[in-house]
Amino acid sequence: MKKNLSEMLDMCDAVCTEITKLNVGSVTAFSTPLRDIMHRELMQFAAYVSLADGVVSSEEYAVIKKALKLTSFTDAELKVMVDGVRFTDAYTASCPISLKYFVLADAGKKIPNDPNRGQNAQILCDVFKLLGQTVIACRNNEQELGTKRLTGYTRMLENFLKEYGVFYSGSRKRVTPVADFGGKSGSSQNGASSKEEKSKAPLKEADVDELLSELNSYVGLTSVKQEVESLVNLIKVQHMREQLGLKGADVSKHMVFMGNPGTGKTTVARILSKIYQGLGVLENDNYVEVDRSGLVCGYVGQTAIKTQEVIDDAMGGILFIDEAYSLTVSKGENDFGQEAVDTLLKSMEDHRDELVVIVAGYEKPMEEFLASNPGLKSRFNKFLYFEDYTADELTQIMENMCKSKQYKLSPEAKEEAIRYFNGRIASHEENFANAREVRNYLEAAITRHASRVVKLSKPDKEVLTTLEKEDLIRQTAQSKA
Repeated sequence: MKKNLSEMLDMCDAVCTEITKLNVGSVTAFSTPLRDIMHRELMQFAAYVSLADGVVSSEEYAVIKKALKLTSFTDAELKVMVDGVRFTDAYTASCPISLKYFVLADAGKKIPNDPNRGQNAQILCDVFKLLGQTVIACRNNEQELGTKRLTGYTRMLENFLKEYGVFYSGSRKRVTPVADFGGKSGSSQNGASSKEEKSKAPLKEADVDELLSELNSYVGLTSVKQEVESLVNLIKVQHMREQLGLKGADVSKHMVFMGNPGTGKTTVARILSKIYQGLGVLENDNYVEVDRSGLVCGYVGQTAIKTQEVIDDAMGGILFIDEAYSLTVSKGENDFGQEAVDTLLKSMEDHRDELVVIVAGYEKPMEEFLASNPGLKSRFNKFLYFEDYTADELTQIMENMCKSKQYKLSPEAKEEAIRYFNGRIASHEENFANAREVRNYLEAAITRHASRVVKLSKPDKEVLTTLEKEDLIRQTAQSKA
């Protein structure tokens, strides 16, 4: 069920009435009605997003007043409300009072015959997000800064909801936010293309929240998750501006992924291909992954042909080039990596709306790669940094892998895994491969477990599914040898 901001705000007003009637959390002790507290907090949040450029303009006040139905307030009165808040780190880390009471109602199932089925806090959280997008859409500058503020704040709200078990996303939502403006969501797509018709299930904007939820379910990647969500918010804002007849900002879609092996770069790229299709940025979710060997040949002229064939395969989607720095690392007479780069740059210019290129690799070599050609620097200006996982995160990844294979770690095995990963991280070995290392470590442990258990007489289910410390410890000892 799709609802616009005005309808969702009406739903939240009704929830405030129910919470007050039931006196959830002794809310009636407040001298100000909960509904008024909620509207004030929404107003202040909208101002926080607007103040990314240092001022709330009269146009932005007009949008905020209309969105929150505050038409009886003057700009001066609203300014008093805004000036009463210190937008410091404390503000961005503190959950709104109104949302806390919505969470109390949902977590305790306080509202009888709740029409929103315990998703009231999620709806209010979505009101914050859609309000922020609406405010940013009316601006002509600093949209990216405002979007980053919006993303950071709403992620804090969602983490609060997750903490109390009342966060819903993707297909589990009963209410899907849509813009208040005229036209259909995703109207920038001019009908279904022949490629989309061949697809069994073309992605739509409604699928994007589910894809973000999938990304957020992965261990680690904190800064990457925030950057991707901020990009999604910015693209949605541009759609809103187009629907209003406003000029949209040029959102950079080509990206540089910097990080060590096994930090999730290819996984994120695949999810991005689906997100871009769902948002109408790309025609389909084509995803083509290559490295130097997939682009470069050993004879003059062949590299350009081979590279163009790969580009044609990726057209309408994402071309992911791993270890892209290897294309320019050698400048020898018989090296044709630069020919691949030149072909790539031409296609990026000629098909800027049909192709997204993501180049990936170690941080320092990638910086040298971009510096090797002015054309590369000008086309890649969005960078995502994939940090190495901590020992605890690697162990959590291992536990997730165990679960998918119907195994589990005993408490002692978990401690041993953390110790092992701490040792591997401390060794600073260049060949340490993060999540890939986890997979190899787990496979070795499962092999040792099988060799141990097969000698037992009638092992039960617990024994067959539990990895013990002894299944891991010899692998650790071998790694020291």
